Amino acid sequence: MTIIDVARAAGVAPSTVSYVLNGKRSISAETRRQVEQCIRQLGYRPLNRRTAAPRDRTNVLGLLAPLRAGVNMPSLTRFVGAAMLAARARGHDLLLLTHDSGMAGLRRAMSTAVADALIVLDVHASDSTIPALMTLDRPVVLVGTPDRPTGLACVDANVGVAAERAVGHLVNLGHRAVGVVGSPLPAHTRGADYPRRFTQAFEAVAGKWGLRASRRPCGESGEAVRSCLDAMFTQDPGITGLVVENEATLPGVLEHLGRRGLRVPEDVSVVAVCHEDVAERPPVRFTSVAVPTAQLGELAVELALRQFDEGAVPEVRLLTPGLTVRESTGPAPVTASCP
Repeated sequence: MTIIDVARAAGVAPSTVSYVLNGKRSISAETRRQVEQCIRQLGYRPLNRRTAAPRDRTNVLGLLAPLRAGVNMPSLTRFVGAAMLAARARGHDLLLLTHDSGMAGLRRAMSTAVADALIVLDVHASDSTIPALMTLDRPVVLVGTPDRPTGLACVDANVGVAAERAVGHLVNLGHRAVGVVGSPLPAHTRGADYPRRFTQAFEAVAGKWGLRASRRPCGESGEAVRSCLDAMFTQDPGITGLVVENEATLPGVLEHLGRRGLRVPEDVSVVAVCHEDVAERPPVRFTSVAVPTAQLGELAVELALRQFDEGAVPEVRLLTPGLTVRESTGPAPVTASCP
């Protein structure tokens, strides 16, 4: 399989395929989509793709974490910290790449840093960088799961299970009108993987249980939280359960519910999708579905070095989040029952 085979299948010149892969020239969106589809379907790999030989070892892992609007900074910090410790325990340093400069910038960074492997955060639904990542001559681990198989290693939380456990807990308590305080709008606009899949999973679970369901993106400011909840309760005043996907909004959610005269959990039950230490903070200990951010950081390092050291086959690993019941959830108010 060569670049010529890809070009023939896509109906373009070999140079066009090369430009799609290396990002050196602007290519129309339709042509890029066509070439990327053929790369995936044919399973193309450049002839120089390999596992680095021992003499090439640098004891450095690259971590690509572009600082974009809507990034959850507490989660990013936990992931980076866990990955750093895991890399250090295996005799590696962690090189953090935060500039969103596209594939050309990534190739420059990889060529100068000569990292043993690359971990890539903030994967999008149909990430245009993936075909180029497939051509790197070092192992790559994606944090997130793209729409289509890539042949690259992936680590992720099982978002379907997270939504099932959060909503299922409320259903078991008798709640039949549930809202989701979601990730900030910029994360949805750019197609970030986790918010998109959580939305899909929530809608599927709500449909299965026949719930009245609403979901709104929410920024972290007090005004953003107020606007989000006002819109949600205007749409459905009978909401008795909230799933807070954006952990940074939890203090604002509590404050605004209080201003509306709603008690937690007597009037509204709240399940947070968040880290355990956030769920345990006063004044309310939140029932939570734990986001395994630190474990994902450790696992990403493990899979990257297994590929580098042992030539392991890339694999997809999903971590299952658990539900911990605390004081923020209770039975649905009788007066809010559906007729």
